[in-house]
Amino acid sequence: QVDLVESGGGLVQIGSSLRLSCAASGRTFVRYAMGWFRQAPGKEREFVAALNWNGGSTYYADSVKGRFTISRDNAKNSMYLQMNSLRPEDTAVYYCARAMGRDVDGFYDVVDEYNYWGQGTQVTVSS
Repeated sequence: QVDLVESGGGLVQIGSSLRLSCAASGRTFVRYAMGWFRQAPGKEREFVAALNWNGGSTYYADSVKGRFTISRDNAKNSMYLQMNSLRPEDTAVYYCARAMGRDVDGFYDVVDEYNYWGQGTQVTVSS
């Protein structure tokens, strides 16, 4: 069993920054690719960013490219999402997820390729 716990969400104004964290339990964190997804009210869960097991490859949704940065610290069993220049359309519950393998190249945005999920953290960007 793997537990993923997100933190760092909140209510911010347009143009602000937030840093989300995802803490993972267990000693196998380093073996797996990880990702961030988000879900706004009435919408499907959508891909935000992902990275492979050592952070050497990163992937972003077009809507966040250049504004968000994904990273991980395997020594701390943690993953992060630095979000800059936030917009109202970034408002959603953000989820961290663990992929089924070390790499997600070619399928990083596919929800079904991730088999462990956190409970989510709310990000609200007000205008």
